[in-house]
Amino acid sequence: MQPLDLEQLRTLVAVVDAGSLTAAAPVVFLSQSAVSEQMRKLEERCGHALLTRSKAGVAPTPAGLRLLGHARRLLAASDEALRDLSGETLQGELRLAVTDYFRPGELSRLLGRLGQDYPQLRLHVSVLQGSAMEAAFGRGDFDIGLAMRINPAPPRAGARGPASPWRREALAWVGAEGLRIRRGEPLRLLVLPDSCSLHQFTIRLLRQRRVPHAVAHVASGVAGLQSALAAGLGVACLNESALCPGVARLPAPHGLPALPRVAFQFLPARRGEAELVTRVRELLASQLG
Repeated sequence: MQPLDLEQLRTLVAVVDAGSLTAAAPVVFLSQSAVSEQMRKLEERCGHALLTRSKAGVAPTPAGLRLLGHARRLLAASDEALRDLSGETLQGELRLAVTDYFRPGELSRLLGRLGQDYPQLRLHVSVLQGSAMEAAFGRGDFDIGLAMRINPAPPRAGARGPASPWRREALAWVGAEGLRIRRGEPLRLLVLPDSCSLHQFTIRLLRQRRVPHAVAHVASGVAGLQSALAAGLGVACLNESALCPGVARLPAPHGLPALPRVAFQFLPARRGEAELVTRVRELLASQLG
């Protein structure tokens, strides 16, 4: 069996991150035609279409998404092997802040792998809500921040690096399984504290659309919000990866406003940050993509 070409995989990652073949070309130092040819060869090698093309750019197919995860891990392992052979190691202490909406199980697995692979690297992890994280990061309380952005703008042509969105998912109106909202009654809304950007967005959207509502419960974190939802206390706006047993999308038609997508992304690097911080952010981005 012919092995996958790492440079083709690197080009695939660049294309998906940049959103188009043209924008990816300067990232991998190739012409647009060379990028197109690499993608053609990779699709031929895999036996699957990896990208869908439209006027808005390109997006990975289901097969492309599966390969993308493998590609990021293979490229990270290749880069780390070169660093190891050159005598470079990851060691030191870093502070990482993560949005409460990110999957805790996935984060735990990642941190576990990092601990095994880089025993001299010490990460201090805090789970925070949107505006609190932004403020703390601005004060320099953390080295790396993983945030959730609502309705994010598409990445700029030629943009690169872990500050660009690496995972997008839908928002949904959710409640206990089988729950149906009653027309004409104020919506019983479940939220996180008002320091949460999703709380602020949800209230603003309902007011703009003149949807009668009342905050029925304020949870301190996503886990508490999930418990309140499963107990049937009301309805919330949540990202799809925060769905859990006992919590489901509201069945249509529910009469509530359409919702945008969100993107999980690393906050932009600070000017003059330490090389260790840059390397760990890149490693995290490659593992989480």
